[in-house]
Amino acid sequence: MREAAWPLLRDDLGLSYAQIGLLIAVPNLVGGLVQPAFGLLADAGHRRALVLGGGVTFAAALAAVAGAWGFLPLMAASLVLAPASGAFVSLAQATLIDVGGGGPERSMARWVAAGSVGVVAGPLALSIALAAGLGWRETFVGLAAIGGLLVLGARRVPFGTGNGSLREGVHGAFGALRQREVLRWLVLKDVTDLMGDVLFGFLALYFVDVVGVSPAEAALAVGVWTAGGLVGDFALLAILRRVSGPTHLRVTAAVALVVFPAFLLAPGLWPKIVLVGALGAIRAGWYAIPKAQVFAELPGRSGAAVALSDLSSLPQSLLPLAVGLLAAEIGLGNALWAALLAPVALLLLVPRR
Repeated sequence: MREAAWPLLRDDLGLSYAQIGLLIAVPNLVGGLVQPAFGLLADAGHRRALVLGGGVTFAAALAAVAGAWGFLPLMAASLVLAPASGAFVSLAQATLIDVGGGGPERSMARWVAAGSVGVVAGPLALSIALAAGLGWRETFVGLAAIGGLLVLGARRVPFGTGNGSLREGVHGAFGALRQREVLRWLVLKDVTDLMGDVLFGFLALYFVDVVGVSPAEAALAVGVWTAGGLVGDFALLAILRRVSGPTHLRVTAAVALVVFPAFLLAPGLWPKIVLVGALGAIRAGWYAIPKAQVFAELPGRSGAAVALSDLSSLPQSLLPLAVGLLAAEIGLGNALWAALLAPVALLLLVPRR
């Protein structure tokens, strides 16, 4: 929902492209610094406290976003929201990998498909709120309430007791960084985000500032992107029964090298909306499969896998800032061509097996 609301936040709070880039990048950077400790503590037996405490903080930070009156209050709320999400959401993901059947790829595919429902609901909720005469602040209050309900529901989840000490977890995590395959999949997980959350974060602004449509039409475009992702994520559940994850990545990367330039060059609103929906579907699995491969390389250490994923995301967290600064210099439409690095990296680094 936040991504769809960026044009509204930009106008209400007087934000620049560079400030929006900072609001996306800096909290992710802080979260990347703090969250690895959460993963290691989770493996040491503190997962339940981290998930529930993170959920309470997550809901409170969403309420603080709703009350922000400028760049600095919004930044402060976002700085709390990012690590709280790491404790609340990422450790729930690790728990699913531990208890889910069918292997890490299938479990991650189920996780992402479930998350896509929420991703679709966010822009839709904003569109409904705008049509009802409400605004982005009211929708964030609603999200905070939903977060509180999720914490109540999570109290009965069995999180396990851990399988080692914090010292052993730290030693094992740093040892895993010397494994070539772990490093390969960590790099791919982060680089592909250029055509994931980074592009998603600027998508509404692109439609407003480059295509020249209204914020409501931009929210529709974001909704089409997320709907395409929802279709692709559920299709991935069936695809992975017949095709290996690496093969799927290579094929979809080749398709994206054609569809993404077509999206940027297409004239008018509706051709772009059709192509952005296709892009949302094509990139299904670009997060789930590399992340699943990291879990697969570290069996029985899901918390350590989360910790390494968060640690590797530190450089990735600067990508939105880089795109924002580039957009300030050469325009947002030109800056988004950098997202082509994602499918190129997949074609170069995914093993042929």
